[in-house]
This record gives sequence, structure tokens and C-alpha cells, in this order.
Amino acid sequence: MPSLLPSVVAATAAIALLAGCGPQPITQPGAPATTAPADAHGVMPAGVPTDVVTGLVAPWSILRISDSLTLVSERDSGAIRELVGAGLEQIGTVPGVVHDAEGGLLGLAYLDDGSNHWVYAYETTQNDNRIIRMPFAEDHSLGEPEVVLAGLEKAANHNGGRIAFGPDGMLYATVGDATNPDSAQDPASLNGKILRMSPTGTVPPDNPVLPGATSATLAYSMGHRNPQGIAWDDDGQLWAAEFGQDTWDELNRIEPGGNYGWPVVEGRAGVDGFIDPWAQWATDDASPSGLTYIAGTFFMAGLGGERLWALYPDEATKAAGVVEWFAGEYGRIRDVTPGPDGTLWMLTNNTDGRGSPRDGDDRILQVRLVSPEEG
Repeated sequence: MPSLLPSVVAATAAIALLAGCGPQPITQPGAPATTAPADAHGVMPAGVPTDVVTGLVAPWSILRISDSLTLVSERDSGAIRELVGAGLEQIGTVPGVVHDAEGGLLGLAYLDDGSNHWVYAYETTQNDNRIIRMPFAEDHSLGEPEVVLAGLEKAANHNGGRIAFGPDGMLYATVGDATNPDSAQDPASLNGKILRMSPTGTVPPDNPVLPGATSATLAYSMGHRNPQGIAWDDDGQLWAAEFGQDTWDELNRIEPGGNYGWPVVEGRAGVDGFIDPWAQWATDDASPSGLTYIAGTFFMAGLGGERLWALYPDEATKAAGVVEWFAGEYGRIRDVTPGPDGTLWMLTNNTDGRGSPRDGDDRILQVRLVSPEEG
């Protein structure tokens, strides 16, 4: 498919100010031909990241329930481990997990519904991708699982897998196209979609009706290839990070019922009916997975790109300035989340068969965040 994308432009002046205390801003191929305002705000990493814990094997998701309680999913084994001091303790294994290439135990989420505490998990089984939830006891043991949603198409690749509760109390899930690109444009399929559901898996009454559908389903947006990161900004707006195919990875601002173009378009195309990303990257530079939002800044984990991305959206230009950090220093980065006391945590993913493990991998790294004035 021929490219419909604009030409190369420089990163924003505001991001240049941020990067003056660290790495230089990149020139982003295909970036929107706009600039962020000079008063763009946010935070940036400062100093050298330090180890929080080492010795993880093919980790996929960090779940920080509180400053004193963190769980990590391990994709291949199906194990959920708890961070205890500088070590790890296994609190359970999710039943039914079948690891195949990118499939296995993927995202985790947590809910206190006032009566019970639940740990949610997105898993690949022998026959499908599904979301389950398990009672989480005071002794941090996991109870018998309940199925929240089953029957999502699975494949060796493009399983999606991120789950999180939004500010509206609903559970959101990213579901890949499972290597069937046409499913992303099929309103009858839940693959190639971002889903929104109640904590028990029912369709919320205010879910949108997708283009081409006759009624609302669990699907909240469509036209996605393999989204693996979701986060909300200060206004409660949902954003998602998405793997492209051969050309562009994306950061998208998710609108209810929106169509993000896959497989008809990839990246910024300016085609009616499809929503363009606010930022995009050559696939070798990103392969984005986890996404988090801290103090006006999105941080995005880069797998193939082996770096952390900082993103600064500007509503006036419908674009985001971008700065790269730690390129090649820690290998593949799978997930990011706010750490304690104004820090960022990064989860490496070098033991999953695609990386080059360092001594102690895989690990959670912590880095301090500061304003540009402090940097």
C-alpha cells in the first residue's frame, strides 16, 4: 500500500527544552507537521535507573496495588509473583495458561469492589484468549478463577493482552487481530478492538455502537492491529499504544466508537472515516507495549526499539512531541508504571526468547522523574 504520510519534521521546541538535560529529541519520520506550544509541561527521567528486583523470567505486566504491594505476571509459566523486599515470591499460577510464541499469561488488573478483592488476568488458553478474575485473600493467596470473558480468537502473535480499570470503574482490554487483519474491521468480532466491560464482563449500557453494527457490544473502538498499552490522562481520556506491521507504530487517542484504520491504513493517512494517531514511529524504533501517564507525560515501553519513550500531547495541534530515553541500555522494555515517590518503574523483557539477557534479567528498574527546570 503506498504511503500517504507527511514528510519528516523536527521534534517540538518544547521537547527540545526537556531534552536539554538529557538525550536529544529525535526527528520523527512521518510526524505531523505541527509543533507543540512553548509552555508544554510534563516530567522527564533524571539520573541512572536502579534495580528494584531482578530474576524475573519472561515477565509481561506490573500490577502495583499499593506502594507496599506489587505483582508481576510471567508469560510463559503462568506464574504471578509478588515483590517482597528485593526478592520475589510466587503467590499462584493461573490455571489453563498455554504459552505459544506471544501468548500466555499477559495483563493483570486489580479491583476492590467493597466486598471482595480481585486480581484479573488476561490469558491465552488452549482454545482462546480470555479474561478471568481470582479472589485475592488477606494472605495474598489467589482463589479459584471466575471467567469474565472467553472466546476471544487466539494466535501465536497479536493477542493484545493489556487490561486496566478506567476512571469510570469499567474494565478495559486490548485485543489484537490474532493475525486475522479483517477482524479489526468486522463489528461482529471482538478481535482487533479495545473492549469496555463491567467488572463481571457484561456490556455497559453506554457503550458505543460501532460503525456497521446494529447494537452496542463490548467493543469500544475498532481498527486495531495489536494494541498493548492503555492509560488515561488527567481528564479521564483514554489513550492506547499499538504495534504497526512494517511501517508505523502508533499512539492513539481513543474515541468511543472510533475506527483506527487497520488493516486499511497504518499510521497517519488522512483518510475519512479513520482516526489518525497523535504520534507514530518506525516499527524498528518502538514496538510499543506498556503505557502509563504521570504528571502531564505519557511514558511508553519499547520492545524492539529497546528504549523508553516520553510523549507530550498538545490538544491544539492534535499531536504529541516525543523524546527517547535509555536507547539500547536495558534491552527490551515491556511495561511501565508509576513507582513510589515520584518515580517511574520499567519492566524489561529480555528473557522471552527475542531479547539478549543481561546478568540479572529480567528486572524492574526505577528512575526518578523531575520537571524540566530541575533536570
